[in-house]
Amino acid sequence: MSNAAIAEKRPSTLRAASLPKWSPWAIAGGSVAVAVGAGAGLTKVQWGLISGLLFLIATYGIAAKVEGRRQAKDRIATGLVWVAFLVALVPLISLVWVTVARGVKVLDIYFLTHSMGLVADSQPGGGIYHAIIGSLEQVGLATIIAAPIGVLTAIYLVEYGRGRLAQAVTFFVDVMTGVPSIVAGLFILSLMLIFDMQPFGFAGSLALAILMMPVVVRSTEEMLKLVPNELREASLALGVPKWRTILKVVLPTSIGGITTGVMLAVARITGETAPVLLLVFGNRFINNNPFSGAQQSLPLYIYQQYAAGNDYAYNRAWAASLTLIAFVMIMNLVARGIARWKAPR
Repeated sequence: MSNAAIAEKRPSTLRAASLPKWSPWAIAGGSVAVAVGAGAGLTKVQWGLISGLLFLIATYGIAAKVEGRRQAKDRIATGLVWVAFLVALVPLISLVWVTVARGVKVLDIYFLTHSMGLVADSQPGGGIYHAIIGSLEQVGLATIIAAPIGVLTAIYLVEYGRGRLAQAVTFFVDVMTGVPSIVAGLFILSLMLIFDMQPFGFAGSLALAILMMPVVVRSTEEMLKLVPNELREASLALGVPKWRTILKVVLPTSIGGITTGVMLAVARITGETAPVLLLVFGNRFINNNPFSGAQQSLPLYIYQQYAAGNDYAYNRAWAASLTLIAFVMIMNLVARGIARWKAPR
């Protein structure tokens, strides 16, 4: 028998002891059981925190006993990541759960296809059709304005920007990222007062575009920086002009990240209330023209219904909140689908 065959049959003596794969689940279950049994009268949040602490302590003790301190420290680091992940999920799951539980009470076809019209806030009935129309038009116009400007600005900063002009643009983009939404609304409102204009939907779109542009610029800039320079150099080496290299190589390579960044910016402005309250003013009736007359939007509708202070208005506010969440979720799914479709193979 050859030495290789003997080595294959001989068990390895260098393999250290290790915990089974199901051990983290068993430790987690035991930690939850101990926390629930010993913490009578505590809230669910306190139970969760105690369970997480017990899980980390038990994981380190058992792993150090069986696998050694070095592997125990590795398991503690992994456990901390999982505990932090679960803690971050708690408010998200709680928010979605409460919104769904309270929003489904009046959410139906009638609610989605009717406006408030002549329905008072203290009466049952009414819907959000006028608010959906207003939000779609205002956010759509803001995206049409901000997305091309933001993407082109990011292309300039990454591909062409040099010197003081690029530094100034970067500085102002950073400043605009932290501008409160009310400031953007006041800026557009001052222009409306100068030109003696009445509230209308497009004014809200302009304020939302101001808030959206820096987010698009920053996200697109980071995505363009991730494109390997070798791809640019290979295209330029073949004699392709720089503008065509950007159009045919750089942008298709980063289209997925750019689309995701634009959707993040859209999600941010979709829930803005302050500029809409100042510039769009709200309307109980349907107004399909964003360039004339006051309009409604979903965030403003939610604010006004919650401020009404009665059960019927509260139910409408929660149903509108659920619709707004679903609206943002659908947009993100559509954007991801488009990004995957257009991404280079």
